[in-house]
Amino acid sequence: MAPPAQSQRSPSPSQPSGKGEVSDLKSQLRQLAGSRAPGTDDTKRDLFKKVISYMTIGIDVSSVFSEMVMCSATSDIVLKKMCYLYVGNYAKHNPDLALLTINFLQRDCKDEDPMIRGLALRSLCSLGVANLVEYLVGPLGNGLKDGNSYVRMVAAVGVLKLYHISASTCVDADFPALLKHLMLKDKDAQVVANCLNSLQEIWGLEASTSEEAAREREALLSKPVVYYFLNRIKEFSEWAQCIVLELVAKYVPTDSEEIFDIMNLLEDRLQHANGAVVLATIKVFLHMTLSMTDVHQQVYERIKAPLLTLVSSGSPEQSYAVLSHLHLLVMRAPFIFCSDYKHFYCQYNEPFYVKKLKLEMLTAVANESNTYEIVTELCEYVANVDIPMARESIRAVGKIALQQYDVNAIVDRLLQFLEMEKEHVTAETLVLVKDLLRKYPQWSHDCIAVVGNISSKNVQEPKAKAALIWMLGEYAQDMLDAPYIIESLIENWDEEHSAEVRLHLLTAVMKCFLRRPPETRQALGAALAAGLADFHQDVHDRALFYYRLLQYNVSVAERVVNPPKQAVSAFADTQSSETKDRIFDEFNSLSVVYQKPSYMFTDKEYRGPFAFSEELGNLSIGTDSGDHIIAAQGVEANDKDLLLSTSEKEDNQGYRSNGSAYSAPSYDNSTTTGALEAQLDLVSLDNLSTQTSSSLAIEELLGLGMPTAPSPAPSPPALKLNAKAVLDANAFQQRWRQLPVSISQEISIDPRGVAAMTTPQALSRHMQGHSFHCVASGGQSPNYKFFFFARKEEESSAYLVECIINSSTCKVQLKIKSDDPTTSPVFLEMFQSALSKFGLP
Repeated sequence: MAPPAQSQRSPSPSQPSGKGEVSDLKSQLRQLAGSRAPGTDDTKRDLFKKVISYMTIGIDVSSVFSEMVMCSATSDIVLKKMCYLYVGNYAKHNPDLALLTINFLQRDCKDEDPMIRGLALRSLCSLGVANLVEYLVGPLGNGLKDGNSYVRMVAAVGVLKLYHISASTCVDADFPALLKHLMLKDKDAQVVANCLNSLQEIWGLEASTSEEAAREREALLSKPVVYYFLNRIKEFSEWAQCIVLELVAKYVPTDSEEIFDIMNLLEDRLQHANGAVVLATIKVFLHMTLSMTDVHQQVYERIKAPLLTLVSSGSPEQSYAVLSHLHLLVMRAPFIFCSDYKHFYCQYNEPFYVKKLKLEMLTAVANESNTYEIVTELCEYVANVDIPMARESIRAVGKIALQQYDVNAIVDRLLQFLEMEKEHVTAETLVLVKDLLRKYPQWSHDCIAVVGNISSKNVQEPKAKAALIWMLGEYAQDMLDAPYIIESLIENWDEEHSAEVRLHLLTAVMKCFLRRPPETRQALGAALAAGLADFHQDVHDRALFYYRLLQYNVSVAERVVNPPKQAVSAFADTQSSETKDRIFDEFNSLSVVYQKPSYMFTDKEYRGPFAFSEELGNLSIGTDSGDHIIAAQGVEANDKDLLLSTSEKEDNQGYRSNGSAYSAPSYDNSTTTGALEAQLDLVSLDNLSTQTSSSLAIEELLGLGMPTAPSPAPSPPALKLNAKAVLDANAFQQRWRQLPVSISQEISIDPRGVAAMTTPQALSRHMQGHSFHCVASGGQSPNYKFFFFARKEEESSAYLVECIINSSTCKVQLKIKSDDPTTSPVFLEMFQSALSKFGLP
């Protein structure tokens, strides 16, 4: 595929038309180097601006590095800043160029102007070149003792940069001790804050290997040090105040009197205009009073007003961050905020993410006294043109009903939603009505009367359709048309792509049959036949289970499928109390915004399900063996998407096979009974002569007949593979799109095989020895993905395999496509056999 033609643009005045202009800049800078003529600095400024603008838009101007350094010999602070910016950009990636800058930066570190000294020291520490750390020690030591506070402030941060480049150099130079002295003695608050920040990070990293560092880190949390910072907190900037408050939050007071002293010192910080300072102060108050129940509740009352003020002011992003913390507090103590529910009403101009959070808080603060007003407000949102907002509003109404507040009125409101004839409103309401009926069965008569008038053709969303089907099966005796609605849904089985709906349909038709057998007999036969032929493993297994259950005993089937049910007292919470406490401990952090503990979004193993992305590196495309690899960039973009996908569209094109050992016949509505008769050879009954009368009755009722002795299965045809078969990557991709999935199955792999798979190429070479040729491979532990190709020895029939291996669970997901689907089961056995031998002696 040819790349899209780039739009023609005329070069801007600041963009060079070729290398010649950069060369002109170089010659002009060389002419000005060392010149002291009047107006030289102004000319240099113009040239420096051009160089910086070129660098900013991505043009390589490293060729003028020497000239820029030579022109830096000036007292003009603007020129110095631009030169340092240029040097910092190129020197950190090129150690040879960085060496050229050392002399002039060290010279500037001794300049008379403190601003130049500070800028030079900052640039010197920002080079980040490990070979040059010896040149940093002297300037940093002088900077920490400099008479100007700006230079000391820069030097305090520079020590931390040096530590990250070479920790041993930093510690050997005794910089942490100098920082500690500055932190406790310096008069400038910003210098003190920078020293505290650097020391916290240095001692935190050193504590695991040095006992002295561990003692120093604990000393930071001593009473004298904490009170020293608290007494100076008003001198600090907002950023520095947050650092100090974070330190204070870790301090453990000795008694309640000390707790009150600290809170009195920080009382005015709650009125600060900066939200970060307010949240950091709140964290101190909350953590210090955890063991004092009464005081802790009073703290909630005290912090409520500042938080509500912050929510209503500032940008939506700031409001969301504050609202997330307020949401955490509301969930912990909803009764304190129940009188302030109107603050959580949604404004028309708020973004959806803010509105959604407010809806969650409204459901949390709802009680007997405010439920009517809250539900009335939520019902207004249901008619909103914003569909996601309407959906969330309906869910909020349902959550309030499940909390047993004003259930009568809420059920009436929900049933009115069903009459609005809006697809998304009907869908969400059906899901909620199902949950309400599970908790309040006494409302079934009123709900079913309205639900029975809804046409199943108007419900398209899987969850809503599943809820409707559940009600049809659960209350089949109360809904006259239930068997016929279920039958119409079964007739459209092939058009239903959701496994959840098909599973609910099987259960519903079973329930309906056990209550109204004559009307549901034919529908049950059709559903079982379709389920047994379904490609989805869960659907197939459930259909087979119901079929065997009916064959065994109808009474047992009644007790299994439709047992006496108790009303649900409480629905499971999505978060455990332990998780909520962990989030509370990480107050004033991203954990509160994400509503999950920090380890769940910082540790790689918790970052979500396996997906092929840039983190997995380049996908390797091979030819006939794993030893010949070409880059994945050679594949066209649309073809590369195919190889990177872990789910194929062909899954939804037809229900061909579920990859199990059963060979279910294709499903045809016109021959339902015959299809079920053909399924009898799937059922293994050891004692047909001891079948109960109910079992015989169900056979006769469904028109299945008695099973005959199964004939021995024919031996599978011999399958030989071509060890020298070749298929290039483009041809593989085209055939993969064209062929349907013949088998999709999950199998297990020996742990020894997992241990032997140090790289994807190891497995590729092993399978190559069994005539399975690797076309593509990629991934990193614990997930690896392969595409294999095989061809029959004497025919042109080909087999394409997608193989996803999870090394942590020792599970393998296989997806096979073939020109000859009838031989796919035999091919699967061969492939599985070869895979099982990997890594074994």
